[in-house]
Amino acid sequence: MGGHSVTSKVLALLDAFTPEAPELTLSELARRAAVSLPTAHRRARELVDWGALERGTDGRFHIGLRLWEVASLAPRGLGLREAAMPFLEDLYEVSHENVQLAVREGVEVVFVERIAGRSAVPVLTRVGGRFALHATGVGLVLLAHAPVAIQDELLAAPLPGFSPKTITDPVRLREVLACVRRNGYAVSDGQVTTDALSVAAPILDATGAVTAAVSLVVRADNAQPTALAPLVMAAARGITRQCRLSGPTRRLPAMP
Repeated sequence: MGGHSVTSKVLALLDAFTPEAPELTLSELARRAAVSLPTAHRRARELVDWGALERGTDGRFHIGLRLWEVASLAPRGLGLREAAMPFLEDLYEVSHENVQLAVREGVEVVFVERIAGRSAVPVLTRVGGRFALHATGVGLVLLAHAPVAIQDELLAAPLPGFSPKTITDPVRLREVLACVRRNGYAVSDGQVTTDALSVAAPILDATGAVTAAVSLVVRADNAQPTALAPLVMAAARGITRQCRLSGPTRRLPAMP
């Protein structure tokens, strides 16, 4: 992280935590944030006092509940989740499969809610986690309806493969995105993990712009996307209606 201000150092400390490293010693925190040990000690102590960090009996730091409380106020997460939850729960009840809700941030997809069935196929996503747009069902929906500049930026860069079925050819991906816009839903068949298939549909705001996506993730074996698509599209339409009925307070900010 660039800059040497106090704010940049504090943000670097928070950014040091990842799903793979949710707990860090003071030395690890300083190293990952690229700050000196005394600086890490001072700033971490301030963050603990405020509640953004907590320190266990073993001396290791982890993210505190106060930070989670503040993050939960983000309008693109809070308002959308409130509007969507009844429809996500209905979609889960009729399928008992993984149900996901996501938004786009730049060239990544951010998951804001997930309901997982006990016997459902394992997925790599988590609430608050990010993933590549071009591989997931929700990501394909959001990319298909993203501004042309975003599409061009993503397609101009190398597309990472997550499984043998991930689409990494820009020409082929543009064809898929056109199909998503034409059909009204996306299918990601084994593109993240070969045993999972995702069907996703767009959620619109009051202006008709696509601001989020909902998906159902099932086992790829014997999955029938054309049978799942009406369920997912119905949930997306319900969330869209609820967002519009809820008025301006539920309108989602425009994405860069």
